Parts: sequence; structure tokens; C-alpha cells
Amino acid sequence: MGENKNICMIVYTEYSRDARVRREAETLASIPEYKVTVLTLKEQEVAMNYHYEGVNVRELNIPRYQGASGRKYLSSYLKFMVLSFLACAGLLFKRSVDILHIHNMPNFLIFSALLPFLFGKKIILDIHDTMLETYLAKYDGKMNQWLYKILLFEESISCAMAHKIICVNHIQRDILLRRGIPGEKTIILLNVPDPKIFNRENNTKNKVVDNGRLKIIYHGTVARRLGVDLAIRAVADLKEKMPNLEFHIIGSGESVQECMRLISDLGAGENIFFQKQTPLAHLVKTLETMDLGIVPNRKNSATELMLPVKMLECMALGIPVVVPRLKTIEYYFSDDMVYYFKPEDLSSLSDSIFNALSNKDGRTKKAQNAMDFLKKYGWENHKYDLINLYQHL
Repeated sequence: MGENKNICMIVYTEYSRDARVRREAETLASIPEYKVTVLTLKEQEVAMNYHYEGVNVRELNIPRYQGASGRKYLSSYLKFMVLSFLACAGLLFKRSVDILHIHNMPNFLIFSALLPFLFGKKIILDIHDTMLETYLAKYDGKMNQWLYKILLFEESISCAMAHKIICVNHIQRDILLRRGIPGEKTIILLNVPDPKIFNRENNTKNKVVDNGRLKIIYHGTVARRLGVDLAIRAVADLKEKMPNLEFHIIGSGESVQECMRLISDLGAGENIFFQKQTPLAHLVKTLETMDLGIVPNRKNSATELMLPVKMLECMALGIPVVVPRLKTIEYYFSDDMVYYFKPEDLSSLSDSIFNALSNKDGRTKKAQNAMDFLKKYGWENHKYDLINLYQHL
């Protein structure tokens, strides 16, 4: 493969909780010729540096902001970018960086790597979510013309600076190509679960019925555009027909307090349980006890481009899922693989949950069929697209 290479990943997230970043970093670190450092947010009061699964994790002295203020989000992003810029400069002057892998959001984190870029180092931009569609969804499609143009420019200049661009699915890639991003720069690397963590063979759920309880789960960001409130309303509607139903929500985000109030207002506190976002190892243990996963996304510019990783993580553990009939999900999954509902239709969502939980054999069949997706796109095969990308840079 040639001489050893130093890789620096930059990502505005907590490393232990981001499955995609961990999977990519640990895959590259498993190759002897690569040394991987990840610059990330701090998870506790004090920023730490530690070594995990071959990866050097370097927490910068800033926590994640998860409020509703756009100004504070921007301020947090900019502070993280400045700290990353200084860290990259240090790595450059120590001759300890050859390739920089920037995970969005935001895209402009790529400017953290400006000095290494000017010295000829290679840059990869990993687009988890497109900024324009995400912000359109966040603000219900209402955006000032100047902000719209700024976001398009931010995306364009960031992609121009990158030597390679990673897209998370085919539909997202098509959107970027239509906006003028060169196709030869792009590759598709789906956000599929890490089989070391999410493995059906380790799933013990099917052994015993848990005291007759039927458990469904949503895990991830708690935000209005992702429809968590719709799922709460659907479960509240079902509690009379299915008194043994439990809905577990694991996550954090701008709408947590709103959802907590909704649960109280609906009198559903005995059926719906909130838990803060947890490290992946703890999350898997909880998922393994579930009968059904739920992805209640509303229909908007961002969710149309999403292939939700929470859905794929459930599938990898043999858990059937209820999902909205949205463009990217339909691109990969047929009706015999998932339980579809009409987006933002509360009655349709309730019916899909009820039908799924009323037919154990049907759930098992859907879960088995969904595994066909992972046979095609599972990380054990898909990871070679990432490795080949690095080898050809």
C-alpha cells in the first residue's frame, strides 16, 4: 500500500455516540499503514484524549449545542472550527497529517483543514446531511433568500475544496449532482450499521416474551421534523386497544421538553418512557428487548433524502420497523420488508403500529426480508468502498 499515512477526522459530535464516524475511523485504523486521529466534541466537563479500538480520540474543549437558537448553533460551530483549525495546524507542523476527513454538519468545517490543504494534503468531505434541505426542514420550508443563497454557496465552496465527497445514499447524491457538484468527485457510502455492534446473532429478544409487554422504540435526535410527537400521539391513541404497549424514546434534541409535556397532556406517562442518549453499547442492550422500531419522520426536504440509520440498526438486530413512505426509503425497501405508513397521517401511523404488533409471524417475515438489504450493502462488503477511496487518493 505504500508509506504510512496519518488520517485526521473532524466531526462536530460526541465520538462514542456516532456510529458512522466510529465505524469509518475504526475500519481505517485496523489497516496497519493508517494512523487515525479524530477531533471531536467533549462528552464530559473536561475534554479528554484517549485511544479506543486503534483510534486516537482527541476531544476539543467544547460541548455539543442542542438548543433551538440558530445563532448559538452557528457560534458553537465556529468555535469548534477554530479549535479544529488550531489542532490541524499543530498536526501539520509535526508532520502528522496526510489526509483530512471532514464530517458535516456543517460543511464549512472543511476550513479547519485550510492550512494542510494549502500544503497539498488531501481532503475528504463526508456529507451526512445536506445543509440546505436540513435547514429548510428545520424552519418549515421558510427561509430568507439571502440565507438560501449563503447555504448553497457554503455547500459549493466546501465541495470545491474537497478532493473527494462521500454521499450517504443515491438520492442525496442525485441532488448534489443537480446542484453542479462534479460526479467524478463523489462516492456513495451508505450509513449502514457496524456488524461488530449491531449483530442479529447477538439479539436475544426472541427468547422470551417480556411479561406480555409489547415494546416499540425510537432512538436518535428528538426534533419536530423527525415526527417524535406524532409517534407519541399514535401510542396514546393505542393505549386503550393495547394496554400492554410500551414506547421507549432514547435521545436528545431541541424538542425533548415539548415531547415530555405532550406525554403528560395525553396522560400517557404509564406507556411512554424517555431516556437520554446513551453510548452505543448500552443502546444495543435496550434495542435487543424491543418488538418494533419506529421512524416517524415528517415529510420535508430533509427527510426525503434520509435513509435513517436507526431503521437500519433495528434491522441488523432482526427488529421489524414502521417507516414513512418517503423517497429514499422507498428507493431501497419494498412493502414486504417494512411496515409503511403515510407521512404525517396519525391514523395511518397508528394502524401500522397496531398491525405490526398484532401479528408476530408477520413481524418475523418482514425482519427476515429486510436482511436482504444488509446482505447487499452490509458494512463487511461496503467498507471496501471506503478503503479503496483512501488507497486511490
